[in-house]
Amino acid sequence: MIAAPDRTPLTRDFFDRPVLDVAPDLLGRVLVRATPDGPIELRLTEVEAYDGPDDPGSHAYRGRTARNGVMFGPPGHVYVYFTYGMWHCMNLVCGPEGRPSGVLLRAGEVTEGADLARKRRLSARNDKELAKGPARLATALGVDRSLDGVDACGPQGSPLTLLSGTPVPSDQVRNGPRTGVSGDGGVHPWRFWAANDPTVSPYRAHAPRRRST
Repeated sequence: MIAAPDRTPLTRDFFDRPVLDVAPDLLGRVLVRATPDGPIELRLTEVEAYDGPDDPGSHAYRGRTARNGVMFGPPGHVYVYFTYGMWHCMNLVCGPEGRPSGVLLRAGEVTEGADLARKRRLSARNDKELAKGPARLATALGVDRSLDGVDACGPQGSPLTLLSGTPVPSDQVRNGPRTGVSGDGGVHPWRFWAANDPTVSPYRAHAPRRRST
């Protein structure tokens, strides 16, 4: 018999570690999004690590701004940013306070509340696509900038919580280049995913955006 996923919430100590330790360890963990219509639960299958001042691909590489301020705060908080004027993406802050590192949540399997996620992801062809990519994940969960700074290790009733779930065994964790990251930051193999999982998003190299004429 397969054991049920562990419902124990992850503590702040889990996130208060180097980001390259936290990122692969998030695979298989369960993200719970509390909404007025009911909870949505997501088993994480793909993430990317960003290591602040040592990482040209990080939003915090050039220092603190109004946009990235949450990354400089305590670990276990949620950093949400808006990109391309269309999409939100969600990160979990890691490491000691003052060192801005975090993990982008790239993909997952909706294990509860799929009916609620479907209403937000009308273009998904099937449930495997509900959270297949960071913007799709945020959309499916109803995550936007109003959740920037939320404490995912906070008291019961927080809009976002991480449960222990069933960690992906280390021999089933894969890693490679981060998706769409350019320049010096593009060389780091800091994308981690669960091997052969159908909810993992396809890799895409960085492609410069062309300005319309």
